[in-house]
Amino acid sequence: MSAPAPTSKDRSAADSIEVRILDAARVQFERLGVKKTTIGDVARQAEVDRGTVYRRIGSRDDLVRAVSAREVRELLTELEGIPARHESMEAIVADIFGTVITRWREHALINRVLALEPGRLLPYVTTEGGPFFTMAVGTTAAILTEALRQRQLPETPDFTTRIEIAARIVHSLILQPVGAIALESEEQLAAFARAYIAPLILG
Repeated sequence: MSAPAPTSKDRSAADSIEVRILDAARVQFERLGVKKTTIGDVARQAEVDRGTVYRRIGSRDDLVRAVSAREVRELLTELEGIPARHESMEAIVADIFGTVITRWREHALINRVLALEPGRLLPYVTTEGGPFFTMAVGTTAAILTEALRQRQLPETPDFTTRIEIAARIVHSLILQPVGAIALESEEQLAAFARAYIAPLILG
């Protein structure tokens, strides 16, 4: 006899456990860094046993990837609400640009890992960051395409390509924030985006 299919209540309970584990992992990573965090630490913080962590998420590296993916998804969800705050496409692009860079700069987990283990974060934003980058480009393209449609504006030729080029500029600015361009304040970020990023994307 086959096992009964999981109910919505079962799935909700499983999702709740995974949320607790990821929340606990983030707390431990911020507190101790990744290297010093053990599966046991995460299990105790989440109030589950070690086996549950391994079954639900996996190893410590899997936890890092899962926490990182959730943080990216939360940022992309925030970006989806930006077009409703602005009338012009230039303002939307500038807000998205500034939000991504500001959230990166102010992110407690990122700053903690950079302080404790700067080499730990690099793979996730370079060689192992392809899926996150692709997701970011796709989501941004969808957001801006829908914003154009709602405003009855034409889409620029090679629109997704232009967005990817802009995303690579953002990626570069995140990896190397020091330069001759003044981008410390929100006003400076917005001015730069209006002058260079919006024309690149919108034509």
